[in-house]
Amino acid sequence: MLGILGNITNPTAYASSNGEGLFMFISNLFKFAGVIAGIVLIFRLITAGYTYLTAQGDPKKFQQAGDTITQSVMGLVVVAGAFIIAGLVARFTGINILNPTIYGP
Repeated sequence: MLGILGNITNPTAYASSNGEGLFMFISNLFKFAGVIAGIVLIFRLITAGYTYLTAQGDPKKFQQAGDTITQSVMGLVVVAGAFIIAGLVARFTGINILNPTIYGP
């Protein structure tokens, strides 16, 4: 019955007995978080720009748009800082969680 699905291979990149699967998971998690943060940044900048353009002289809306832009840039700095810290940890400890080496059979 399950033969109709074809052969399912063992994902050896994630199934390791010495902990490399954890580093691969963390690496993928960092990359995914970076992509999501970039998408959210672009969306927030577009909405802040729209708020700024449609403010029609309302100082409250100008302030809101400026705050949104500031918070978006601060979020980008935090995400970039996380990548920089992970890179520094890799350089000083030799544990590269952003690009792990997978040893296979």
